[in-house]
Amino acid sequence: MKRLAALALLLGLAASCLAAAKPKYVFLFIGDGMSTPQRMTAEEFSRAIGNGPLAMNALRYQSMTRTRAANAVVTDSAAAATAIACGEKADNGALGLKPDGTRLESVAEFAKRNGKKVGVMTTVPIVHATPAGFYAHRRSRGDNYGIALDLLASGFDYFAGGGVYDDYDDKAHAEYRGNVFALAAKDGYAVVRDKAAFSALKPGCGKVWAAFGDNGLPFAIDDAAEPTLADMVAKAVELLDGPDGFFLMAEGGKVDYGAHANDAATLLREVLSMDDAVRVAAKFMERHPDETLVVVTGDHETGGMAMGFAGIGYNFHVQLLKYQKCSAEVFSNRIAAMLEKNLDLPFEAVKPLVEADFGLLFSKEKAGTSENRKKMVLSASEVKELEKAYKADVEFVRAKQRETKRHDVARRRKFAAACRRLVSNHAGVGWSSGAHTAMPTMTTAGGCGAENFSGYLDNTDIARILKDLLAK
Repeated sequence: MKRLAALALLLGLAASCLAAAKPKYVFLFIGDGMSTPQRMTAEEFSRAIGNGPLAMNALRYQSMTRTRAANAVVTDSAAAATAIACGEKADNGALGLKPDGTRLESVAEFAKRNGKKVGVMTTVPIVHATPAGFYAHRRSRGDNYGIALDLLASGFDYFAGGGVYDDYDDKAHAEYRGNVFALAAKDGYAVVRDKAAFSALKPGCGKVWAAFGDNGLPFAIDDAAEPTLADMVAKAVELLDGPDGFFLMAEGGKVDYGAHANDAATLLREVLSMDDAVRVAAKFMERHPDETLVVVTGDHETGGMAMGFAGIGYNFHVQLLKYQKCSAEVFSNRIAAMLEKNLDLPFEAVKPLVEADFGLLFSKEKAGTSENRKKMVLSASEVKELEKAYKADVEFVRAKQRETKRHDVARRRKFAAACRRLVSNHAGVGWSSGAHTAMPTMTTAGGCGAENFSGYLDNTDIARILKDLLAK
C-alpha cells in the first residue's frame, strides 16, 4: 500500500509538472532559407567580428527537422509554412490547405481561439508565404490581395513587416472590397507606415498593422532606417503582454533572399539581425523563465551553402566577409544607374567601388597597408573575370536602351554577381544552387516545454507540439 501511495504521489507530481509546463508566452522564429550551414557560418562570422556566439544556437534543446512538401521532396516556403504552422503537409504553393483543399487551423489561429494575443512579423512583405502560412487559406501563394483579406479576417492583434507589394488595391480581384489598408482601418487596426508612427505606438492602442513600404525591408547590410526584426519583436512584447499571454511568429525572411543570390555577407548579416530578435525573446524569457518558450527553426535550406570551398583547401576565412559593405543587389543597382548615365564608363572607373564595397583589392601593394592587409587580393584571372562581367553589364544596358521592353532584372547583370562570388570563394563559402534544397533544417528551443523539441522531427511536429502546449 505504501508503494502504491508513493507511486500515486509521484504520478500526481508528474501530472502537476506537466500541467505547469504550459507556456504563457510563445516566441516562434523562422529563418526563411536557414538551415544548419547558414546558422553555423553565421556563428563563426559572429565570433570572428567580436559579437560572440548566436543566441539561437545557445538554446538548450536541438532537433534536426525534415522539410519535404506533400508533393515534392524540395519544399517551397508556402508548403513549409503550412506544415510548421498547421501541422499538416501541403502542396508547394498552397497556404493553410491540405492537398484536397481542406482548410487547416494554424497554431496562431489556435492560440487566438484559446484567448492569447497573436502577432505575426517579418522582414519581407506580410503577404509573403511564411507569414501568410499562419493566417491565410489560399491555393496560390501569389494571391496577394486575397491573402491580405485573410489577414484582416484573422483578427490577429499585431502585424508588422513589409506591405502587400503593389496589390493592396487590386480592383481586378474577384473578391475586391477596397484598399486593404483602408479596410484594416475600418476593422479597427491602427495602420502605421513609417518608423516614427511605429515607435509612438503604446499599449492600449488596439490592433496594429505596421507596413513599411510595399516590398519588404532593405537588407540589414544596407543600413536602412526602417525598424529591424528585433524592433518589431520588442514592440510586440510591449503591446501584447497581458494576463493571457501571447503567441508571436517572427520571420527573418531576407535570409532566403541572400541565399538565393549566393550573397554570403548579405545572408550572414540577415541571420545576425534575426538573432538580435531572438535575444529580445531570450531577455524576456529571463524575466519569465517558467512561462516562456522560445523556438527557432528554418522552413528550408536555400543555396546549398557549404562551410568550405575547394579552391582554398581546408581554410575558412569567414572574417573576410566583414569587408563587404552593401548587398550585391544594391551594388548592382548602383552600377546600372551609372551606366545608364554613361555607357562609356571604363572598367578602371568602377574598380574603387569594388574595393570599397566588397573588400576585393586589385593590387598587392594596396594589401600592404595596415588598413587593407587582411583583405582579399585578386589574381590576374579573377580581375579578367570581373572585367568580362562588367563588359557584359555594359552590353546589357546598351541593349536595354535599344529595346525598351526588355525586362531589367538583377540576375541578368553579371558584374555584382561576379563580385559576390569571388568574395565567397576567398572566404571559403561554397554554393551548389541558387534555389531551395531538401536539406533538413535545425530547430532549437529553450524555456517552458522546450524539451519537446529534441531528436529528429518532421516540420509538421512543430505545430503539433505547440498546439499541445497551448491547449487549455
